[in-house]
Amino acid sequence: MITVMGATGQTGGATARRLLEAGEHVRALGRSADRLAALRDAGAEPFPLDASDAAALTEAFRGANAAYVLLPISPEVPDWHAHMAQLGEAIVTAVRAAGVPYVVAVSSVGADLPSGTGFLTGLHAQEQRLQTLTDVAHVLAVRPGAYFENAYGWLPVIAEQGVMADSVAPDAPLPMVATRDVGAAAAAALRSRDWTGFAVRELLGPRDLTYAEVARMIGAAIGRPDLPYVQIPEDDLRAALEAAGWSPDATRLQVELNRVFSDGSVAARATRTPASTTPTRFEDYATTDLAPAFAALAPTFSDR
Repeated sequence: MITVMGATGQTGGATARRLLEAGEHVRALGRSADRLAALRDAGAEPFPLDASDAAALTEAFRGANAAYVLLPISPEVPDWHAHMAQLGEAIVTAVRAAGVPYVVAVSSVGADLPSGTGFLTGLHAQEQRLQTLTDVAHVLAVRPGAYFENAYGWLPVIAEQGVMADSVAPDAPLPMVATRDVGAAAAAALRSRDWTGFAVRELLGPRDLTYAEVARMIGAAIGRPDLPYVQIPEDDLRAALEAAGWSPDATRLQVELNRVFSDGSVAARATRTPASTTPTRFEDYATTDLAPAFAALAPTFSDR
């Protein structure tokens, strides 16, 4: 049996579905029984819980041959690092108490850096916690690049203002990856269990991309081939995020993360290999996933 945290989310959902397709017994964890219903219908064992409850997590992990764990980003919490520490400690406590022998933890490119990287500092701290488990578990930290799915956040501005806007430098190359590919890699690792101790695997997408290139590919997919990317001031990004309900703390961390995206601090630590090169191309993702979402969204703004 394999336990999957965040099974109603992006990487966790992709991991759970891949495992179910392979015939594995999946215990699917999530906050809502209603949201777990689709996975239940697909054959998973639903297990609704509060992920910060170490006792509940221990029961969810008990009897598992392997577990997929993650720290979800919650931009509304007032103290993001305290919130992540609570969740991270609950995971480590539960893995140890339940005696899970193999753990796959989703982290990020850049989690090797201890400070100055916004949200990624929380993942660095969690990797440090996970390394204390090597007396009871083999732990694999999967470090993907930036998610393609982040592009959904740009679509309203594209529809309303005709530009893709963010504070990242337009020509800064970044590894980017689809969450479905992260789920596929995690599911494969959870089944193979082919590492020992604490190990790291990067998932980097087919190639590094700049935000200017991403804008051109989104534009081509939605019928706006001249869609520009505009680098906005950090103060404008802060205002937009706080207007969307982000806490000042989370907003500060996102601005800091974008800053290190721009200066190249966050980058793959190994040369791209066949194992770290995931298959989904952004230009294909823009056509199959982003374009339909944009088509559904655009009339909302055209009617204003």
